[in-house]
Amino acid sequence: MLLYHVVCAATYRRVVCSEHVDEGVREACVEIAKRYEVVFLESGTERKHGHLRLQSVPTYSPTKMVQTVQSLTARQVFAQSPEVKKQLWGGEFWGKGYCITTVGQHGNEKVIATSIRKQGTEAAYKQLHKQPVQLELF
Repeated sequence: MLLYHVVCAATYRRVVCSEHVDEGVREACVEIAKRYEVVFLESGTERKHGHLRLQSVPTYSPTKMVQTVQSLTARQVFAQSPEVKKQLWGGEFWGKGYCITTVGQHGNEKVIATSIRKQGTEAAYKQLHKQPVQLELF
């Protein structure tokens, strides 16, 4: 099973995540876990977004998994909190974008670099940069 950290923002980044909404998200996650091969380890909402730490089988693409979770949690939240649907006049609870990262027990930079170095033969290994490269964005 793969371990992920998912962050989803509410539509329009509106402040809609109350304790009642958090409860709806958690209830939806329990139901999702019953129907799909997904295990929710942690969930929590902040004012404008939610965090999930979950495990899933490698056959589920991260995109499909997040779409399923967003769809079913939104349905639950709107059913329990109709006032939230009024605040989000577009009819969608979660925004279009999300952040998903894999989480590993031994996933630090040194371990990953060593793993890459050991792929293939030692003669074929090529180090691209001595130091991490700082990319300039626009």
